Amino acid sequence: MQGRNTGEVSVDIQQMLEFDRKHIWHPYTSINNPLPVYPVESATGVRIRLTDGRELIDGMASWWSVIHGYGHPVLIRALQEQAARLCHVMFGGLTHEPAVELARLLVNLTPVGLNRVFFCDSGSVAVEVAMKMAIQYWQAQGKPGKNRFLTVRSGYHGDTFHAMSVCDPVTGMHHIFAGNLPRYVFADRPEVGFHDPWDERDIASFAELIERRHADLCAVILEPIVQGAGGMRFYHPEYLRQVRALCDRYDVLLIADEIATGFGRSGRLFACEHADISPDIICLGKALTGGAMTLAAVLATERIGDGISGGDPGVFMHGPTFMANPLACRVAVASVTLLLASDWRRKVLDIERRLREGLAPCKEMAHVRDVRVLGAIGVVELHEAVTMERIQAAFVRRGVWVRPFGRLVYLMPSYCMEAADLAALTTAVVAVVAGEAENEY
Repeated sequence: MQGRNTGEVSVDIQQMLEFDRKHIWHPYTSINNPLPVYPVESATGVRIRLTDGRELIDGMASWWSVIHGYGHPVLIRALQEQAARLCHVMFGGLTHEPAVELARLLVNLTPVGLNRVFFCDSGSVAVEVAMKMAIQYWQAQGKPGKNRFLTVRSGYHGDTFHAMSVCDPVTGMHHIFAGNLPRYVFADRPEVGFHDPWDERDIASFAELIERRHADLCAVILEPIVQGAGGMRFYHPEYLRQVRALCDRYDVLLIADEIATGFGRSGRLFACEHADISPDIICLGKALTGGAMTLAAVLATERIGDGISGGDPGVFMHGPTFMANPLACRVAVASVTLLLASDWRRKVLDIERRLREGLAPCKEMAHVRDVRVLGAIGVVELHEAVTMERIQAAFVRRGVWVRPFGRLVYLMPSYCMEAADLAALTTAVVAVVAGEAENEY
């Protein structure tokens, strides 16, 4: 690592990186042979500033969460004001205004009928909470045998233990744990794309499974419209509409995992809106606080709340230590209010148009399997998996931060990104993807 002004190695930064390499496990990385990491000094707007002075345009919005950009003054002010008053207090037997205000906002914004709010710490934990809700609901109804889940292949719902059980066993990254996880029911993944003509055969696998297995199914769990880390795929709204109808027909709950899609990412405030459906339970996270704090929420219908509370033991059996943390709730209120006050829909649609135009040259490359865009999500799918260390360095050299995985090179920028920065991102993706064919990097 070069010093910012002298061009010499910074001893402090070198020591930091050496300690990091020896002792710290980063996501999806070997502790013995870790991928290189780039030390960050600060971040503002859509730029990450490294300790050597280089600035990178962030195409990831820090794993899809920083929708307003880094260091937004509204969020910083909310955090500072709340910190001066109340950083944390247990939520057992106590409550506070930030939690109540946030719950009121979410009840009013989410699809109709979701009026019971449970706060938790992260997206994966939200999935755990939702799955526990579904199991406990049917136990309270005197049907403990309804304890299995139906989902679709190419899905991803997080890295915690029960969340892994409903991720795709291959593309969901958790195949090595298959022998230790509950065995649930997987329908074929939706194949009809978001913009393609609907084909009734696409729902056949799901319909057959729910008809045959509904007696032991407590819930269906899926990512509405956008399948995230399991494949970055966009499927037809009619598929989701029919899933909702089949769940109603066979008395199976529907859990919508909107952790990645919530708060405008797909072009609608919530992806369920593309199909005009309401789930029985919805999971929210990531963009909930604008990426400033960790927080998630699970919203359920009155049926779920009353069903659990009316049976034995009469309470929902979950209670995180940092549930409804006041700092996180206050920042979430500020973030959601800021989003609603902005022209977010126009911004997302503008990003969609520019991503479509900017990534179009990749369609002509023989080693590219597909290019697809929906809302503020752009995906270039290759035929072969990338070499992470090489491709990451190639993006950094071009002044952008893009974090591919597997065969997928994708962008999920902050909504505030200007046209010039977005053009720099797509130009870098086109150049680096082209270089992949020749192993230039």
